[in-house]
Amino acid sequence: MSAEVSIKQDLIDADSLLDRVQIGSGGFGVIYKARHKDWAFPVAIKELYGPSSNDLLSEARLMCEGRCQFVLRLLGVCRSPVPQGPWRLSLVMQFMENGSLEALLERLSKLPWPLTFRLAHQVALGMNFLHLRNPVLLHLDLKPSNVLLDDSFNAQLTDFGLAKLMSSVSSVSRESQGGTISYMPPEAIEDVNYKPTPAYDVYSYAIVLWSLITGEKPYSHANSSLIKWHIPQGQRPNISCIDSTATEKLEDIVELMQSCWDGDQDNRPQFSSELLFTELYTLVAGFRKI
Repeated sequence: MSAEVSIKQDLIDADSLLDRVQIGSGGFGVIYKARHKDWAFPVAIKELYGPSSNDLLSEARLMCEGRCQFVLRLLGVCRSPVPQGPWRLSLVMQFMENGSLEALLERLSKLPWPLTFRLAHQVALGMNFLHLRNPVLLHLDLKPSNVLLDDSFNAQLTDFGLAKLMSSVSSVSRESQGGTISYMPPEAIEDVNYKPTPAYDVYSYAIVLWSLITGEKPYSHANSSLIKWHIPQGQRPNISCIDSTATEKLEDIVELMQSCWDGDQDNRPQFSSELLFTELYTLVAGFRKI
């Protein structure tokens, strides 16, 4: 079977996925690494908790909608028998050798500047592609744990469990919108019924950028109730710890980051804007010449 498979064409046989090893878990379900008996590469398997076939197929469809160089490749859907119950579906995806950006930051704390800004650029390119889709595809859960790294430390976006097509988005209540509070914009926290827009993802990107620059987790010592209170009041991750002279153009990137987490969503740049795109491209190109 070719490595180029499609959710629309292939249902992967559960018996072909050998040597499953759990490599992650969360509120959504479990991630396994496995070996396909006929393919020449390992795969990752995402299995959701509970009776969630519709959720999983929706995520699969949105991964296909957003397919590009900077989005994790979906290889197909696996259907496994469950004793005395319905079939269990799981996503079979490309396995990323270097894990998540979150895990890398935990291991190294501070990344080399060329890698820092290459990853920042690649995440922005992936998000730009999603936002230029017609209709716009909103990720709505952008954070370091949802940025995976291949064997060359190139970034790919994953976890489209909360993603939505903008054309189908209606108001989402605070209780049902999900997401991680530290990466949610103030309007999503503050409004009882909030309709997500691309500005949501831009805000989340700013917090990811802060983590890339500092190597730290945002609000790591605050509980969620304090975060929910202070973000709408204008609180943002601390930038006083950033030495803007540490590398060329870092001051400009910090200013860009601040514009992306502006309290007024109308003031945040789009991923396709000259302000965001040109700054990152110029910086990455400069490091490539070194």
